[in-house]
Amino acid sequence: MRMRMEGGEEMQGAVGLRCAWDFAPPAGTQAKWVKLNVGGTVFLTTRQTLCREQKSFLCRLCQGEELQSDRDETGAYLIDRDPTYFGPILNFLRHGKLVLDKDMAEEGVLEEAEFYNIGPLIRIIKDRLEEKDYTVPQVPPKHVYRVLQCQEEELTQMVSTMSDGWCFEQLVNIGSSYNYGSEDQTEFLCVVSKELYNSASGLSSESSHKAKV
Repeated sequence: MRMRMEGGEEMQGAVGLRCAWDFAPPAGTQAKWVKLNVGGTVFLTTRQTLCREQKSFLCRLCQGEELQSDRDETGAYLIDRDPTYFGPILNFLRHGKLVLDKDMAEEGVLEEAEFYNIGPLIRIIKDRLEEKDYTVPQVPPKHVYRVLQCQEEELTQMVSTMSDGWCFEQLVNIGSSYNYGSEDQTEFLCVVSKELYNSASGLSSESSHKAKV
């Protein structure tokens, strides 16, 4: 077998301290595990995981075909990005799900997903952000109460003409009577209520119509 010394001299046999083979190493001899130094934090994963998205920066990086990256003293690829948001990126490539800590902003993960060119993850985060934009916060309804004073003969008409969401709550006989002609009329207090829902701007959605008597 012929080998060539670093100085350019050729020699026969397998004698020599440092040499370079005349032929390339066989295909498939790349290490299965890959170390990434992202912003000072080291992540260990496999080439198979990084190449789940063939067009991603990470796949091209570990294949070494299109990108050249510096390495640290341990041989890990150096990537100048935020390691906090790299965890969800790597986990998505592992199992295909977006998992975030409660204090982690989706916008931050989206920035990293776009940098690494992880197409499916970009679409998932954008869809989630759009859903938040269109979601109207649910505000508990408020109850408004009104007290209407009427006479006995007016009760039926008052209850039948209530509209716009007003509901009858309570009837109180206040015990006062007035003489109109030959008949005494008893006075009542009628309590009615209505639910008011607040809009996102904080304005009441109460109708302009009032309870009718």
